[in-house]
Amino acid sequence: MPGAVAYIPARGGSIRLPGKNIRPLNGKPLIEYTIEAWSQSRYCKSPAIVSSDSDEIGFIARKAGAIYQKRPTYLS
Repeated sequence: MPGAVAYIPARGGSIRLPGKNIRPLNGKPLIEYTIEAWSQSRYCKSPAIVSSDSDEIGFIARKAGAIYQKRPTYLS
């Protein structure tokens, strides 16, 4: 079985909770929990790919070991 790919869309703007993906939860940004869950999965054969319109989310994603793919705001 080939390895699965994790593609995580993470929007920079939020109407109800601005910046929710970078807000800390128990000392870590929320997006980091998703990336860590993927890296601990038995299906993980490659880094997660985080797609976002936010460079701040991208910075956190790279720091957590994911690949960051910048996407235009109009696609978010």
